[in-house]
Amino acid sequence: MKNILVTGGAGFIGSNFVHYMLKNHDYNIINLDALTYAGNLDNLSDVENDPKYTFVKADIRDKAAIEEVFEKYSIDTVVNFAAESHVDRSITEPEIFLTTNVLGTQNLLETAKRHWKVNPDDKYSSEFKSGVKFLQVSTDETYGALGKTGMFTETTPISPNSPYSASKASADLVVRAYHNTFGMPVNITRCSNNYGPYQFPEKLIPLMINNCRNNKSLPVYGDGMQIRDWLHVSDHCSAIDTVLHKGKDGEIYNIGGNNEKANIEIVKLIISTLGKSEDLIEYVKDRPGHDRRYAIDNTKITTELGWSPAYTFEQGIKETIEWYLNNEQWINKITSGEYTKYYEKMYK
Repeated sequence: MKNILVTGGAGFIGSNFVHYMLKNHDYNIINLDALTYAGNLDNLSDVENDPKYTFVKADIRDKAAIEEVFEKYSIDTVVNFAAESHVDRSITEPEIFLTTNVLGTQNLLETAKRHWKVNPDDKYSSEFKSGVKFLQVSTDETYGALGKTGMFTETTPISPNSPYSASKASADLVVRAYHNTFGMPVNITRCSNNYGPYQFPEKLIPLMINNCRNNKSLPVYGDGMQIRDWLHVSDHCSAIDTVLHKGKDGEIYNIGGNNEKANIEIVKLIISTLGKSEDLIEYVKDRPGHDRRYAIDNTKITTELGWSPAYTFEQGIKETIEWYLNNEQWINKITSGEYTKYYEKMYK
């Protein structure tokens, strides 16, 4: 039975992945999360008593804590979701993005290398134990911005434009270096914008749903014509699962949903679905370094590994809106206190 360390497993994508893996595999899942503002154990309340699930509160930068987890649980697989991930916050607090996303990732890699190498004391040995893998969950934002045409492929040069995307690109390069220098079995996945249940309402879709239901203004950056490729979080989880089991060591795999939409298009769709007025839209000053368009070419993962997204955007957004409307207690709990201060700082 595999012992999978899921870092950042109390966050949006991480908690969905924990649910997915417990449902689809007979593996032990060790969820390690520092429980910063976006980490929420309520996301996993329905599995907290599952004998295959263990939660550990720790920071991926904490060397002693990570060492203890590897020793205690005999970790053979790491899926690294743990990251500061909101571009807006990276503009005001860049340092924590660099320390968590880069140094935290390196700490995980170094600990894994010590435990997984057949001869850990031999610095020239590249022989690793059978069945181990380090999977780095990254983002299409590392590629920078596209023009009106074209798509990101795995060979697109990385060209990040924000402190967040720069920190993720840097972490990816460290993961790549551990593969090329030490022979560590790794994969990197780069996904497009995710949406679905349990997403913290600083991101576009849950923010707009929450504000709509409370008849609050809907802050839209610039002209709202920034285009993103939207991927349902369940499709993202199934893609990561596919890479874990079928991915070729050292390879990068792009994960896209084949759903390019402008931000303003999504905002108006949410307004229409909830029967609200477009008068709620409030155009605000665009953020610095705001990339205009992302689009993922997922040909590699679909042709080589046989994965493809199951959700259409129309199906996914309908289910997502319904989930937030049916889980008002969840969203009310996390949008009090510090969230209110943050919202006022960012959008007023």
